[in-house]
Amino acid sequence: MSIVLRAGLVGLGMMGRNHARVLQSLDGVELVGATDPAGDVHKVVGGVPQLPDVEALLACALDICVVAVPTAFHLEAGLALAEAGVHALVEKPLAANIPSAMELVHVFEDHGLVGCVGHIERYNPALLALRARLDRGELGEVYQVTTRRQGPFPNRISDVGVVKDLATHDLDLTSWVTRRNYRVVAAQTVHKSGRPHEDLVAVVAKLDDGIVANHLVNWLSPMKERVTVVTGEKGCFVADTLTADLSFFENGVVATEWDAVARFRGVSEGNMTRFAIPKPEPLRTELEAFRDAVLGLPADVVTMRQGLATVVVAEACLEAARTGGSVTVGLGVGAHTFRAVPA
Repeated sequence: MSIVLRAGLVGLGMMGRNHARVLQSLDGVELVGATDPAGDVHKVVGGVPQLPDVEALLACALDICVVAVPTAFHLEAGLALAEAGVHALVEKPLAANIPSAMELVHVFEDHGLVGCVGHIERYNPALLALRARLDRGELGEVYQVTTRRQGPFPNRISDVGVVKDLATHDLDLTSWVTRRNYRVVAAQTVHKSGRPHEDLVAVVAKLDDGIVANHLVNWLSPMKERVTVVTGEKGCFVADTLTADLSFFENGVVATEWDAVARFRGVSEGNMTRFAIPKPEPLRTELEAFRDAVLGLPADVVTMRQGLATVVVAEACLEAARTGGSVTVGLGVGAHTFRAVPA
């Protein structure tokens, strides 16, 4: 690749250090500077200059930059990069609230820049394979998407709760794999860890075409789980994004001879298949797509406008939990609305 993009990195925490590792090995990209108030505590940037702030980083004549700081600082960093004409990938969620997310969308679009959001699950091999199979009609009509995302509390998270940190993965991937928008959400949250933000959420939602979605997300389990189940006319797909495995449980076609079971008028158990699929690292695939988009090549990136849509749905979940009702989600072109609907 003849063109080499000069890359910066804002934030060297857990995600930042992974971005640093991949950026330093990515064809067509040179990491030329990084900044974090705590410094390079994980020793991941080697000889790359460590700058005191974003302003100093911009002096490195950046072409692209990754923003991997806490959500509360996404707006400030993103605005500085856009005003300097730097293409950016901002870690999910795009911003801490809807107005901030909208501001980032508009400033990057107004400057004609590539603005991406790090919804990394879109690049998980299991979900990529699942989406392709749904597109081919292998499941028939889709009835329901269920996700479970739970594990221990990450001490690094302090500015948002589990809805905007973890659940935004599921809100985005569900809309993406089904190619449907959220229309109505209801949710319940609890606070058990003594923090100001929620640490558990249960969401029930309806998407376009009547698809039902359920999301169970928490920071209270010692067991780490990342599972997406899509149930439809011909069976169900199960994607485990921790192992990047995709399995298919098909509806049975063999007659059941056991009368007590046969009297149940639902489907019966059929064959189960676990697919052999290539498993490249999702973060590398994501950053390759970002690079290619900046170079004007075909690339499947998560746009900031798509990231805004996910923030809107997350806010609707929090509003539903606060009011104890359901919330209708309206996603207009360049706008957002959501309103509480009495339960």
